[in-house]
Amino acid sequence: MLISNNIKTMKGAEIAIETLKDLGVDTIFGYPGGVVLDLYDKLYNQSDIKHVLVRHEQSAVHAAEGYARTTGKCGVVLVTSGPGATNTVSGIVNAYLDGYPLVVLTGQVFKNLIGTDAFQEADICDITKSCTKKVFQVTKVSDLQSTLIDAFSIAMNGKKGPVVVDLAKNIFSESAEYKTVVSKQSLSMSEPVSSDVSRVLNRILSASKPVIVAGGGVSHSCAEDELYKFVKSLNIPVVDTMMGLGNYPQNDGNYLGMIGIFGDRAANQIVKESDLIVSIGARFNDRITCMFKDIDLSSKFIQIDINQQEISRVISANDYLAGDAKNILEMMNDKLSNLSFEKFNNWLKQCIDLKSLNVVRQRSTNLMHSFEVIRKLEEFTKNKDLIFTSEVGQHQLWAVQNLSFSKNRRILVSGGSGTMGFGFPAAIGACIANPEQPVVCISGDGSFQMGIHELATCVDYNLDLKIMILNNGYLGMVRQLQEKTCEGRYSQTKISNPDFLKLAESYGIGARRVASISEIDDALKSAFSTKGPYIVEFCVEPMELL
Repeated sequence: MLISNNIKTMKGAEIAIETLKDLGVDTIFGYPGGVVLDLYDKLYNQSDIKHVLVRHEQSAVHAAEGYARTTGKCGVVLVTSGPGATNTVSGIVNAYLDGYPLVVLTGQVFKNLIGTDAFQEADICDITKSCTKKVFQVTKVSDLQSTLIDAFSIAMNGKKGPVVVDLAKNIFSESAEYKTVVSKQSLSMSEPVSSDVSRVLNRILSASKPVIVAGGGVSHSCAEDELYKFVKSLNIPVVDTMMGLGNYPQNDGNYLGMIGIFGDRAANQIVKESDLIVSIGARFNDRITCMFKDIDLSSKFIQIDINQQEISRVISANDYLAGDAKNILEMMNDKLSNLSFEKFNNWLKQCIDLKSLNVVRQRSTNLMHSFEVIRKLEEFTKNKDLIFTSEVGQHQLWAVQNLSFSKNRRILVSGGSGTMGFGFPAAIGACIANPEQPVVCISGDGSFQMGIHELATCVDYNLDLKIMILNNGYLGMVRQLQEKTCEGRYSQTKISNPDFLKLAESYGIGARRVASISEIDDALKSAFSTKGPYIVEFCVEPMELL
């Protein structure tokens, strides 16, 4: 951390805002309240930091995560104490499990009232300590600047994630020295030495049937180009997890699909038949491991992960490298420079032949099906660089199964937490980050109602956000589970909806309703030719199964 000799005396509220500016913050997502009014007052007369007013604090966190995923920066959230702070928890959990950097600034009651059950007091530090990288509580203004610097450094270094900074109200009006920050603190992180990388690379070269499993860690380290070069140098198959979608271009011949319970049969079979699994930034959670209960993955499992604590946490690694994926792949590519390999050509051909195992979905009734809608959306947008987001449910899986992704064509999904209500505000964050690029949110009718109030945010900022609602009148994923495990007793999964077109009209948003395949193209043309938010509601088969 470098701090200049430019020393001034300021009140805490001003120190906070000036430090955020020094740290490169240009956007805050939040919702005001009494405890943080001093901070909002300082935001009022400045133009360096844009504040995005959402309609619920949970949405602020999801939007900040969408912003962070899109820009690579740290997302910033500002909320008040008590319920304002506790409303952020679901969003914090989501960012923690998927590993995205946030600094969540929460207001707190006066220092002398902490622990007295004062009005709008909540122990947010204790509440969030299990779902954050670090929690700070600042009760002295002299600690404020250094704490903010540490918070951003921790959020952005190593495996990224959320940090909560709880700010007692008294510090905003107290004075302390402020020193201009000219450089951020960077935490040192051990990287594997050349001999370790050579050892693992030789293991890969000595294998007969290696496969790379690319996870979200590849995109976290911006290692897409290095991964592509490595795969093409060896001509080996690559599969991905849901969080890894887009890390490797799906139209390339070495890409064989997504693994896991809702993945491609071919991809899962390749992992089973391989004699070496190279996991790069993938967590291998239960949605994946449940597909491989019949085999011992550990005997052929090589793990590359930035987080030393992640090594062997789920699957015992036969060998590993702890470090940044981009650095490790660069080292491997240097060692492979100017070399040509044909050893794995036959193995790759066998993997490609396994694509015949993949399911080709067909209609079960005469009604329009969700997978047909997504395929038409793919056809309409396939030549566009786009950011997609998805809510959580059946529609999420139809989206990842039927859209194509690459480095410039991403989908932001809630992976570890499976948070209904994530996709819409995450799309708002992505729109704020890229105001010139349309963002497409794919949602179910149930998930959309979790964040429906954020339509106001879309209008306030005229966001170029296209909302695709797959309306089947059910909480579809839960209903599907009820069909399989509860003999079709659909307890509390059939839901009512507003008239989405009238709802859109009430906000001044354009909208179309689609009931047949023949209407889809015209509706998409209307949506994408309209600058600003637009809703397309698709009335789909209610009993469709994945």
